[in-house]
Amino acid sequence: MKQSRSLVMAALIAMLGGLVSPIGMQTAAYAQAANGVAGLPDFADLAEKTGPAVVNIRTTERVKPGQNGLPGGAEDEEMQEFFRRFFGVPVPRQQQPDRSPRGRRSNPQQQEEEVPRGVGSGFIISADGFVLTNAHVVDGADEVYVTLTDKREFKAKIIGVDKRTDVAVVRIDGNNLPRLAIGDPNKLRVGEWVIAIGSPFGLENTVTAGIISAKARDTGEYLPLIQTDVAVNPGNSGGPLINMRGEVIGINSQIYSRSGGYMGISFAVPIDEAVRVADQLRTTGHVTRGRIGVQIGEVTKEVAESLGMARAQGALVQRVEQGGPAEKGGLEAGDIILKFNGANIEKSSDLPRMVGATKPGTRATLSVWRKGAARDVTLTIAELEPEKVAKKTEKKPKAEQPANSLGLAVSDLTEAQKRDLRVDGGVSVDSVDGAAARAGLRPGDIILRLNNNDVKDAKTFAMLVGKIEPKKNVVVLVRRGEASQFVLIRPNGN
Repeated sequence: MKQSRSLVMAALIAMLGGLVSPIGMQTAAYAQAANGVAGLPDFADLAEKTGPAVVNIRTTERVKPGQNGLPGGAEDEEMQEFFRRFFGVPVPRQQQPDRSPRGRRSNPQQQEEEVPRGVGSGFIISADGFVLTNAHVVDGADEVYVTLTDKREFKAKIIGVDKRTDVAVVRIDGNNLPRLAIGDPNKLRVGEWVIAIGSPFGLENTVTAGIISAKARDTGEYLPLIQTDVAVNPGNSGGPLINMRGEVIGINSQIYSRSGGYMGISFAVPIDEAVRVADQLRTTGHVTRGRIGVQIGEVTKEVAESLGMARAQGALVQRVEQGGPAEKGGLEAGDIILKFNGANIEKSSDLPRMVGATKPGTRATLSVWRKGAARDVTLTIAELEPEKVAKKTEKKPKAEQPANSLGLAVSDLTEAQKRDLRVDGGVSVDSVDGAAARAGLRPGDIILRLNNNDVKDAKTFAMLVGKIEPKKNVVVLVRRGEASQFVLIRPNGN
């Protein structure tokens, strides 16, 4: 009995000792947090390790003197000086009048000037100078300059651009350069910590942190994207998304924004897909993809139940291209494609990604659901029409009018561009300012519609813009790459 009482007393003393020592408990908890066991992780070592392989990318274009869109005046000179001092962007000074004895201005046909076009980010993937970035960062640029963290600057060569995945490869002339290790996006877990490094608003080597919000997010683009809550802003494009092991697992590419700035949602191209594209760009300068010639849609739960399927999955064939691989292989409208070469099709967007990754000329087996039963169909993959290499092959007729009340200067599409884009009309955005820039539009976008009116050409666009009520919001249908979306422009900046 005495022994039992002793044991009880000992237990009470131990409990009381714990209750009367809260400082000791807090100290232990803080020590655990400091050691990374609990609380926020320490990103300092990670940033120090990976930062040197992240680069700043600035692009320029060549224009004739007096056509660089930089009006003279004290206010403009102050703005140019601001960019020179704080962002390192060499803005060309305005052309000065000719002081020759004849008192004439310089010849307007003189040599073109190099003016800034944009700023982005990238990262080195090989010691001999190959750099990954976004296609929209470098596409259409006349010159590309890459700056390392040690302030060395290189003129880069564009190796290839793929607009469908927004991936580009450029190369600089260097050896033994720092590079990032490639990770495996398939091992990512929702809630996992990641960091982004880039040049938001031109501020080089900026580090931001967050978590993986979702994997394989379908945003209507060619690839499923990684969604994070890492702060990503204009200028971060092309920079790496890095896991806690110091491996790059994505290329920061897009943000969801109603204001043009960060709103808690950003997207990255998975690095495995980016590397697959980069390998083709390095080898041939372009990307070859497969196609089977079908138009597809989602399979709803109601349709699946009605057709006797165990669950809603696959891609519903809505239309079969006449004379295409699918028709030759025996696919029919109404078929539901369940598998492609043995891989399950969970949702319709899985199919074009699988087909696109297949080499043209390859024989493929599709498992389809038709009239209450599954069957196999074999067909030969054809080649998707390749994109043109990113270089200026055709001069577009430039609009004579300056940027309008929306902040847009546009020009007509050439007939070749219309054929490539498979559109009947539309205008190309040449420059962006003001309300349009805040809404996220950028040069190279194609505007197909303004409010409910089709835009046939630049003249039509100017007429429609001229009818807009002052300070009234407008919506434009914008084509960027293979995707189209409506963008709201607020002229009054609200």
